[in-house]
Amino acid sequence: MRRNIGGGTVAHIIVVGNEKGGAGKSTVAMHLATALARMGHKIGTLDLDLRQKSLGRYLENRHKYMAQAGLGLPTPAYADLPEIDQAALQPGENILDHRLSAAVAGLEPACDFILIDCPGSHTRLSQVAHSLADTLVTPLNDSFIDFDLLAHVDTDGETILGPSVYSEMVWNARQLRAQAGLEPIDWVVVRNRMGAQNMVNKQKMEAAVGKLARRIGFRVAAGFNERVIFRELFPRGLTLLDLRDIGVSNLNISNVAARQELRDLVRALNLPGVSVEF
Repeated sequence: MRRNIGGGTVAHIIVVGNEKGGAGKSTVAMHLATALARMGHKIGTLDLDLRQKSLGRYLENRHKYMAQAGLGLPTPAYADLPEIDQAALQPGENILDHRLSAAVAGLEPACDFILIDCPGSHTRLSQVAHSLADTLVTPLNDSFIDFDLLAHVDTDGETILGPSVYSEMVWNARQLRAQAGLEPIDWVVVRNRMGAQNMVNKQKMEAAVGKLARRIGFRVAAGFNERVIFRELFPRGLTLLDLRDIGVSNLNISNVAARQELRDLVRALNLPGVSVEF
């Protein structure tokens, strides 16, 4: 939902970020963007992984499938980062900053939301994108290997020794927003790709994430359990919400549960002007 700033309205920016690959960022990004589009919101997307472009490829697959199947599915807009003339930059200015700013500015007038999918590594583009985030969504595998990006833990798997590299980057982004007089980032860590069984590791992760949330200031939400369906949807650019539109009349128990997980995630993000209706 567009917000009033300085007498004008601007799009709400959602950044999906985590400096580790394999956490399901692009799957989460695609499902959030498509859910918002299905609810009638105007949404634009950017993919800052300039090499792999998983979200960009996902949407490209979607357009190809719709053309082949003769379908018109609700689909978010997508933009590549525009090229910038190096000669137009002032001394000390970073060309990547300008490319991101130009892409956001191009989408902003027509969008209620802009969703930015970040790469699974620390890059200049990702760093700048985090400072733009009104809502930051950080998918996190249920593993202490992934948790180590947020905080270092002692050998007992329970005692938090201090924040780690990604948390420090988010802290810096928060400081930049505060200096610019912008609203604080609403940071939501999403426990993603969880197993169904209540294992000891799962319990320890839940306790550690909850403790860290209170310490450095983020909210915790449940994401998607590990399901085969997500690997099957990508080649056609589909999401869980498209299954009935392509003729799947009877959803199996796993698909129904996954759709509910998506509803719960959208509800937990508490995005402005969004009422979960799918």
